[in-house]
Amino acid sequence: MTDLGRLRKGPVAAWILSITGALVISAYLAAPSAAAQSRYAELVVDGNDGRVLAERNADARKYPASLTKIMTLYMVFEALDKGKLSLEQPLKTSRRAAGQPASKLGLRSGDVITVRQAIMALVTKSANDAATVVAEAIAGSEFKFALMMTRRARDLGMSRTTFRNASGLPNRRQLSTARDMARLALAIRRDFPQHFDYFSETSFSYGGKVFRNHNNLVGNVQGVDGLKTGYIRASGFNLVATASRDEGRLVGVLFGGRSADSRDQRMRKLLANGFERLQRGGEQGLPSQFVRPRGRMDGFGHVPLPRYKPLPPTVDVATNADTSRFGIAWSVQIGAFDQVASARGRLRKLTGVLPDLLTEAKTSIDTVESGQAVFYRALVHGMNEHQAHELCNRIKSANFECLTIAPVEAFQVAEKNHG
Repeated sequence: MTDLGRLRKGPVAAWILSITGALVISAYLAAPSAAAQSRYAELVVDGNDGRVLAERNADARKYPASLTKIMTLYMVFEALDKGKLSLEQPLKTSRRAAGQPASKLGLRSGDVITVRQAIMALVTKSANDAATVVAEAIAGSEFKFALMMTRRARDLGMSRTTFRNASGLPNRRQLSTARDMARLALAIRRDFPQHFDYFSETSFSYGGKVFRNHNNLVGNVQGVDGLKTGYIRASGFNLVATASRDEGRLVGVLFGGRSADSRDQRMRKLLANGFERLQRGGEQGLPSQFVRPRGRMDGFGHVPLPRYKPLPPTVDVATNADTSRFGIAWSVQIGAFDQVASARGRLRKLTGVLPDLLTEAKTSIDTVESGQAVFYRALVHGMNEHQAHELCNRIKSANFECLTIAPVEAFQVAEKNHG
């Protein structure tokens, strides 16, 4: 017998084989950990100005899983605002919707569910069958709805996001990033504040069953008021969370958690650290990094620097001791619209809610030209910086969105027009 043959049968061989086997098993067991690491991303931003407070792999494309349903709900809220849907409108379940895998309500083909019930099912149960129902109601098919979702995502500045379905069920081409999901979280609260309370619901009753919200932080962590969880095997455990405390607002995004518990614990820590930073105040975010969704054309949003063509103002342009040599001070924008009537309507609503508004500042509507598009900004202006921020806080407390505008923007425009 050769030395090799004796080695194969001897005690040394057994020892070598046992070590080799242990190494193979160890490598195998370590593989999920490495995979989970590659799926991981996190981002925390100031919910008021989009300043980045913490990030890791924020621009790496990942599988969003049921975070997709935030975009689905954005489209539902938009359809409600445009009158294409109503909350009590019945929606019929198709065979395709009924055949969606869990998580689901268990709708059968032909069953009827209202839009309000579908919203609650998406927020709490993360129901895939309900996602298909609303997609088909809005676009006729889930495929067409996914194309609409992707287009709207691009409108909001989500440049690295592609949707292929309304639910987040596995599709290798359905991808997003932590930064894009933060943009979406900021946009859905900005554009639909009247619907945002749905995300703070902790349970939903349907068909004799009570479904608990998968977002365990809602109701259990101080200040957390939304948004959405997600999980598929390829993504790990995902979460977008929004929170508001005296220190300010935060949006946190986490992709690729190893378990629901570890994901939630990490998000608790991210939010706690974020609030500590807000409380200290005066700190800059990460260099030159802000996460801001682009604005809707029919509502509040960031718009390009205008070539100033002010319409006849609702009230004469204001001046005060803090204005520049062109009579320009801080302003507060309460909307950017594609119709003058919409801008004036927003000003009327605001002054109706805050009747003493005009004792503090003046209002006007300005025209903004960007390429061939024209927008109309509803403005409250003629203030110093402190007054502008205080007024914006009052406006937000009245459930309106607002944006403070520093005089440097207006100064640059006025200087250009004055030669």
